Amino acid sequence: MKVAAGRFAPGHLGELTQIVPFEMVDDILATTGTVQARIRDLPSRVVVYLLLAAGLFTESGYQQVWARLTSSITVLNPATPTSSALAQARRRIGVKPLAALFALLAGPAAGAQRWRGLLLCAIDGTTLSVPDSPANLTTYGRQTGSHGGSGYPLLRLVAIVACGSRTVLDAVFGPIGTAEIRYAPTLFRCLRSGMLLLADRNFAVCDLVEQIHNTGADLLIRCKTNRKFPTIGRYRDGSQLALLGSVVVRVIDAEITVHTAGKLHHTGQYRLITTLTGHQFTALDLITLYHQRWEIETAFLEMKSTTLEGRVLRARTPTGIEQEVYALLTTYQALRLAMTSATDHDPDIAPDRASFTIALATARDQVIQAAGVIADTVIDLIGVIGRAILTDPLPERRIRTSPRVVKRAISKHRAKGTIDRTNHKATITITLGSTSSPAP
Repeated sequence: MKVAAGRFAPGHLGELTQIVPFEMVDDILATTGTVQARIRDLPSRVVVYLLLAAGLFTESGYQQVWARLTSSITVLNPATPTSSALAQARRRIGVKPLAALFALLAGPAAGAQRWRGLLLCAIDGTTLSVPDSPANLTTYGRQTGSHGGSGYPLLRLVAIVACGSRTVLDAVFGPIGTAEIRYAPTLFRCLRSGMLLLADRNFAVCDLVEQIHNTGADLLIRCKTNRKFPTIGRYRDGSQLALLGSVVVRVIDAEITVHTAGKLHHTGQYRLITTLTGHQFTALDLITLYHQRWEIETAFLEMKSTTLEGRVLRARTPTGIEQEVYALLTTYQALRLAMTSATDHDPDIAPDRASFTIALATARDQVIQAAGVIADTVIDLIGVIGRAILTDPLPERRIRTSPRVVKRAISKHRAKGTIDRTNHKATITITLGSTSSPAP
């Protein structure tokens, strides 16, 4: 076991410290002017790692998180700060170091998977519940609705995620009252030529499409099936060359039918728009590719369901909420980078087969054991977290169907019934638009 010396010893993140090393945190603290004036029981570096560790142990209060950070270093006689002391230390640090740390780690993993030379990424938004304090309620507000709205104030988080590795390229968050499309332009700063952005139809706005196109990135976005476009040409597969504002796009219509267990499961009409107008990109390829957009939904699931386990965030002030969300994003990114580093060493295991649940549990164990904090003289390129996910990878992609049902009934007096959750083999039929028109 190797940790920092003296009062800095509790400041670590287990094996993930090698991704968020001491030097990185110290440099950010110096840049943001938040280095402690005097070294006491809670140096600034230690407080930053406490906040990051809290993103792993979301079920615990900060005193319990501190107990986990110090459980294996009791021989060093670490401090036992009170809850009030920890709160004061978090306020002293503020938001800037955590925001800067996330900005430094954000981005695609080394060797990120590409499609036809393009880095696939997806944009979408989700919500997080925050404590129902007067300050939070004033800043974030509740979501309105016909059933009285949300029980807790909500924060809206919008992010761009690299498909496959699910690393976060950038994220922005704020009050629920601001729509996703209002937050989105802030994220376009991470886009550039050689990237392909996938999005749902909420983002099929002329202004947003023009802004994405101006970054040099390409796009593939679903839109409403009855939307009209000025047509300037047609392809043999029935797709159209059209104008969306000042941007030339390809419009692809398709009917997708899914059969499971030999029975019709679902049929739907879909329309996609894309700036990939070359003939080397077939309509069928692009329709199949659009399925990758769901990678960002899985990333949000990992944050909200696996990590937070559906819990409300801790902080009772907007500043504390910002600090906590940046810490959560940073910890998630560090874990994802560790997972991608491991799958890069095994070509037989794709990044999306790495189990986030296993990685999170292993990372928690490493924090409690204070293991892998400082790298040995012999560099371990995979690490304990990597070996855990490579030993027990998820199965290959499979068809999963599930009816829209209430997961947790409000009343115990509900109709009895069974739901078939068996994974059946599925047949998917894609019918493109008219093929009678010649290509441009």
